[in-house]
Amino acid sequence: MPLHAMLSFKSLIVLALISLAHAAMTDPSTGIAFNPKVGGLDIFGVGVRKKGPIKVYSVAMYCTQGVRDALSSLSRSADKGKEALKELQSGAKDNDTTFLLQMNFKVGAEKMASSIAEAVSPRYSGSESDVDELKGLIFNGIEAKGSAVKGTTFQFDCSSGGISVKVDGKDQGAVSSGALAKSFCDVYLDDKAVSPSLKTSCLENCCGP
Repeated sequence: MPLHAMLSFKSLIVLALISLAHAAMTDPSTGIAFNPKVGGLDIFGVGVRKKGPIKVYSVAMYCTQGVRDALSSLSRSADKGKEALKELQSGAKDNDTTFLLQMNFKVGAEKMASSIAEAVSPRYSGSESDVDELKGLIFNGIEAKGSAVKGTTFQFDCSSGGISVKVDGKDQGAVSSGALAKSFCDVYLDDKAVSPSLKTSCLENCCGP
């Protein structure tokens, strides 16, 4: 392929990725739509959390433009996307990252809080009291309404300072542990991620072919 054609092709890819960065995204499994930005961060991808055949909730990941720029130069298909997945995981853990969940299926307060805490716990080497504190913030946010009914949202803002929690847009508090925030990112981005479709979506929207 001539050099000018290769440059034009790469330019089209970059423009396409920029366009995606400013567009809302919908989880095809549930039809739940997510805004293109949350707290100044761009949407990277969407996915679904399943328990057997049940689509429990949809999840969107938001991160910084710097991480998106780093991913844009990587291939989502080369070596099964291993380099891209590694960059996605490390970029999310080392920068401000938000995970926004929206329920598609009714789940009780205790069960919802426990399921998230149980996913974080084996990935976290710090004090178990930090995980218990996170569980408490989630539970308290749901308790007033009895359960996490369809449409309930959970926002987890992860940073070097820790992880803050919002339920239906209302602040529930924060756990001041950067390590816990990194472990929370791993729940959705490591090799045993609870929503593989989220990782796939992020690579499709942020990486080259």
